[in-house]
Amino acid sequence: MIRYIIRRLLISIPILLIGSIAAFFMVAAAGNPVAELKAKPNTTPQQIADLEASLGLDKPIIVRYWDWLVNFLQGDWGQSIALGQAKVDVFDSVMRALWITARLVVGAEILALVLGVVVGVIAAVRQYSFFDYLATSSAFLMFSMPIVCVAVILKTYGIKLNDLLQSMGIDRWLNTVSPSSDTYSGDFGDFIFKYTGNYLLPTLSLTLISFAAYSRFQRASMLETLNSDYVRTAKAKGISSRRVIFRHAFRNALIPVSTLFSLNGAALFSGAVVTETVFSWKGMGDLLVKSVKTFDPYMLMGWLMVTATLVVIFNLVADVMYGILDPRIRLA
Repeated sequence: MIRYIIRRLLISIPILLIGSIAAFFMVAAAGNPVAELKAKPNTTPQQIADLEASLGLDKPIIVRYWDWLVNFLQGDWGQSIALGQAKVDVFDSVMRALWITARLVVGAEILALVLGVVVGVIAAVRQYSFFDYLATSSAFLMFSMPIVCVAVILKTYGIKLNDLLQSMGIDRWLNTVSPSSDTYSGDFGDFIFKYTGNYLLPTLSLTLISFAAYSRFQRASMLETLNSDYVRTAKAKGISSRRVIFRHAFRNALIPVSTLFSLNGAALFSGAVVTETVFSWKGMGDLLVKSVKTFDPYMLMGWLMVTATLVVIFNLVADVMYGILDPRIRLA
């Protein structure tokens, strides 16, 4: 297993390299960072030339990519070059945004995975029962609703709940915007009150969408496993239903869900744009939107490389989970 992980990590290096080349050329072809300055009537050609030279835009694109790659591998991701804004370090900005998004995504993914697996297994074991129909209807409802609708609905009712609590003389609980501080004062009860109030709504928005996918995949995989020959043989030998479900069927039924988890986890890290916009969280989604609006190529490259690395890591996690869940899968 260790040799397999090392081999996969080594294979990931050329994949990330090819991805960085494609990303750099696409970002370079998307536009010119000084185009806005060129449109201003009082700007002289010399000013534009000086700015392009300071940003390295006067060099061939191959040379620009090589300079960026060398600096990137040395830990220098460059600085933001968005016009009219303060110059900030790309690495610090991306890591700060990644940490903010991670606090939302990790909690949402764990909660969605646990609930989805539990609901999917129960729905498969009790096929065509009231619980199965209820779980199926709930999953399809979440599938049919865009995440922006889920986030806006939760935010609206969160505001109404806060108004109700305030009318009862209780502090407003649910925070509908990004918290201004991560420090919490007071006793343990105050910590729980403020922490859950800050994270509940955006985390729940991401959880509901992911839960729908996990529960449906788990149900379909569990039904297929329960109808397999080795499960029927185990039942024919007189093994109890609980042992058949959890010792023989459950682990194999988790394999498709582990694949979905690896893909969904990386996608949420990079694609929580809508949720972060609705709740004003300054994470990876907000960073992407601002970088595109201001056309900040170095910030975009930092965002793209972090996202690509997360995809590689989550796929590696999925492959390792295959070997843990089913030893028959040969990772060599």
